[in-house]
Amino acid sequence: MNIVDWAVQTIDRLGGIGVALLIALENVFPPIPSEVILPLAGVSAASDGGGAPAFVAMLLWSLVGSMIGAWLLYGLGRALGRDRLRRIVIRLPLVHVDDFDRSVAWFDRHGGKGIFFGRMVPGVRSLVSIPAGIYQMPLLRFSLLTVAGSAIWNTIFISAGYLMGSNWHAIEPWTNIISNVVYVVIAVLLVVWVVRLVLRDRARRAAGLEDPDAEHLAALEREEHGGREEHGGREEHGGREENGGREEHGERGDRR
Repeated sequence: MNIVDWAVQTIDRLGGIGVALLIALENVFPPIPSEVILPLAGVSAASDGGGAPAFVAMLLWSLVGSMIGAWLLYGLGRALGRDRLRRIVIRLPLVHVDDFDRSVAWFDRHGGKGIFFGRMVPGVRSLVSIPAGIYQMPLLRFSLLTVAGSAIWNTIFISAGYLMGSNWHAIEPWTNIISNVVYVVIAVLLVVWVVRLVLRDRARRAAGLEDPDAEHLAALEREEHGGREEHGGREEHGGREENGGREEHGERGDRR
């Protein structure tokens, strides 16, 4: 059974709840494409004969699924956190703390647009929730932007399925083309970014310059070393107190 057949059976059995479940899964497992699920939701709404109310119900259920999936990824990003990610960046090759700080500044200025428009980009629409959590975008603002962007995307594809009915497959080749083009563009941008990082690092080494993160790394190691020493000191102090207590107890017993 392929994904389309599984999606059809899920929607047939569960209706709007099935749509919400599938869209939530699509957010955390991108190989399940919303470009397939949403038209099927429109087809289901049209075949039920419920007219506009059935269409609206499917749209609302799809938004419920979008929000559930987005909140899950937002929570993962929030759990990782800005400070923890900054510590990871310090230890990574090629990227530097300054790069991370610039990304924070960019998100502070343009994060809202990134979340809104990102919800309408295949391959990105799910992942944009993670940086929103990492950079601690307020949950209410994140939710409103996610609902707004998802409403546009979901309405387009549910409408296509609703209007075309069983002929919705006619739009599938076009959605595949658009998705593939987006994936290729993303892959090219990632390759260009990595190449630029490698060239920058080679230029730095050729110029005999030290690692820009050397001081940050040294400070991080001192902090971690100090934490280990403090933890070890507490254990040693606790051990001495425990041994002293045992000796004192033994002395009392001897006196008796």
